[in-house]
Amino acid sequence: MGAMDLVYNIARRMERSPEDARDLVQDTYLSAFSAWTKGSKPDRVEPWLATICLNLGRSRYRRSRRALREVPLELARGAVDRSDPESEALASLDAAALHQAMWTLDEGQRIALALVDICGLSTTEAAQVMGTPRGTVLSRLHRGRRALAHVMSEHVDRGEP
Repeated sequence: MGAMDLVYNIARRMERSPEDARDLVQDTYLSAFSAWTKGSKPDRVEPWLATICLNLGRSRYRRSRRALREVPLELARGAVDRSDPESEALASLDAAALHQAMWTLDEGQRIALALVDICGLSTTEAAQVMGTPRGTVLSRLHRGRRALAHVMSEHVDRGEP
């Protein structure tokens, strides 16, 4: 997995909308470029970018809790994009359910799962990025996976798409 995929996957788990996730990726790379030009050159780029993305995502989250929410005009009017083929819509339902289930998890669990299971970082690297001991990451992974399995099994039991 490349650095761009890593940062996008983290951003996608930190932001609810794809547009906000793309904005976070851009902010991450702008911040990284700024730090790079000032002489901050890490040994490994991926964990460094992951740390920047997590810190920026947390800051954006704190700011968004205080700010008014913007709603796109299309959503406010109830418009639905029906241009996608049916098979593409059906394929995205499971991904949407998983994405929604991830948001039911505690932030620490969600970030640990994103870094290790989705982005492929080792638990040691994830601990470094999160600024926590490796044991905390392992604990969050275990609890997060268990909670995610429970939520998804309820989703399947209810027969939701």
